[in-house]
Amino acid sequence: MDIWGAQHLDDLPVLERVLEESVAMAGATLLSLQLHHFGSGQGVTGVAMLCESHVSIHTWPESGYAALDVFMCGDADPYLAVQHWRASLQPQRCVVRVLKR
Repeated sequence: MDIWGAQHLDDLPVLERVLEESVAMAGATLLSLQLHHFGSGQGVTGVAMLCESHVSIHTWPESGYAALDVFMCGDADPYLAVQHWRASLQPQRCVVRVLKR
């Protein structure tokens, strides 16, 4: 998922909360979460390791852009995670690409 014009792209606590919530809403199992903030006004990168695979996020607040990858298998529903990201960050534009593997 690629988003533009979203809110909170440099807000580590918000991104951590939304990441945890999106995993829970999808019915996935969070194993570990690692996020890194590059400094005031700069981006965040991170990954949530799941029993069902992973979710990653990379933000560029200076460009108003973020890239998210949502990989899930089993009974987890990645579409629910994507919906939560959209509702939480309220991007002006969102492109979701689905790759079945």
